[in-house]
Amino acid sequence: MTFARIAAALAVLLLSACAFIAPLQPASTFYVMRHLETAPGTADPGLTPRGQQQAQLLAGWFGAEPPVTIMVSNTRRARETAAPLAARLGVTPIVYDPGDAAALVGEILKEPAPVLIVGHSNTVPDIVQRLSGRRVEAIGHDAFGDIFQISGSRVLKRDLESPDR
Repeated sequence: MTFARIAAALAVLLLSACAFIAPLQPASTFYVMRHLETAPGTADPGLTPRGQQQAQLLAGWFGAEPPVTIMVSNTRRARETAAPLAARLGVTPIVYDPGDAAALVGEILKEPAPVLIVGHSNTVPDIVQRLSGRRVEAIGHDAFGDIFQISGSRVLKRDLESPDR
């Protein structure tokens, strides 16, 4: 076979292979946060008045790209955190068991994005790591209002009450 025929055959093969490559999809966006402020010492507390104010802030925080899916743990504080946002968007939150992060992430990945996940100080770092491959610092028991925005392996720590979201 001549060099020209070999080159032509390789070119046809290469172009054919390119036709079967899936187009690059943009990374999905996930928001992971701890429930908002609660009073200590109760088994399943609701939000404090300050936590309720924070939940109202959350309802307007997302701007032009609000979540399409909201997932909340099966606790009162997580449900109350997401309630004003869910009502504003007309979205019914999906309740999950916070004890199984691997199963939760499997479910998150099946849902349309953007997705907001409301969890707890002891579950948020694991959820962030499973979604992004990056571990974030532990969340203190008195820390409320941090929102981790994940896009691919990029993780941004945002503050609910910061004007420069």
